[in-house]
Amino acid sequence: MNGRYFDGPRPLRGPVPPPSTPKAGVRTDLAVEAVGPQPIPGVNIDRVEEDGIVVSRVQVETYQAAQQIGKAPGRYITVDAARLRERERQTQERVAAIIGRELRYLLGVPKDAEIFVVGLGNWRATPDALGPRVVENLMVTRHMWDHVPPDLRGGLRPVSALAPGVLGITGIETWDIISSIVDRIRPAAVVAVDALAAMDLSRIVTSVQLADTGIHPGSGVGNRRTGITRETVGVPVIAIGVPTVVHAVTIASQTIDMLVARLRAENRFYELLGAMEGNDKYDLIREILSPAVGDLMVTPKEIDILIEDMAYVVAAGINQALHPDVDSVDFASAFPIH
Repeated sequence: MNGRYFDGPRPLRGPVPPPSTPKAGVRTDLAVEAVGPQPIPGVNIDRVEEDGIVVSRVQVETYQAAQQIGKAPGRYITVDAARLRERERQTQERVAAIIGRELRYLLGVPKDAEIFVVGLGNWRATPDALGPRVVENLMVTRHMWDHVPPDLRGGLRPVSALAPGVLGITGIETWDIISSIVDRIRPAAVVAVDALAAMDLSRIVTSVQLADTGIHPGSGVGNRRTGITRETVGVPVIAIGVPTVVHAVTIASQTIDMLVARLRAENRFYELLGAMEGNDKYDLIREILSPAVGDLMVTPKEIDILIEDMAYVVAAGINQALHPDVDSVDFASAFPIH
């Protein structure tokens, strides 16, 4: 890596293993969380801070590393801005600009190449409604592209968008809908937006992940479906996601870790508990909690407002990436007034 951007895709090393499965005990869609604080061979990490906003770039280079962390080989960019929870307009605009910059980098397509944006998720369930809400705020232009003279297009590109819903609403697998449309319109790339699951409550609607590996809807909550990737749809797929939920078992596990850290010196039981492997501890807590809470996910009580805000932030970033010659002031004006 060169300190700011990845040097680009690198050839993967080692034999091809079976498809990656989530790391045991990890319920997260964020590569930066799955990697953890310890160095992992085959994983490169670069972090920079921009006015209080941290941009982390993770590149998974080998199949062995991909198996270890449960994430596909590729590039993952995470934008962390704690002040997003404060609904600060300036922070929202800066995060949108960073999303736009990083998305342009990952796409790497000509300015006039057609892009298809997909808003994944269930519009009836607020924590899962980010994708459909983002689609509502996009600047779509494909329908008028052939009717506008080139000198009047004003720096726009052909963009189409769709919120296909979920299997429980449509009765159709999301992949079937998206792959059918891609076969028909043949865009240069797909941008898929979805709500994610995180390990840390502080990351809910304060982190945005971009990845060139595509997306597996529902993987963070243990409901993995057919992936929307370059291999399955035939064109590059860039995934953009925002954590909106944390698994209850993860919260319980972290709470016990903090409790053990404080009480270990006072009781031999806490010392033994603290010595347990993370996966064993996670499995124990899941065994205790599952009969009572099932596959419970936790989200903030103000999630409806936070989803609305993040939909504007992500949509503004996508608009800036796909229509780079349009004045960014036009996109900023789309933000709601608090």
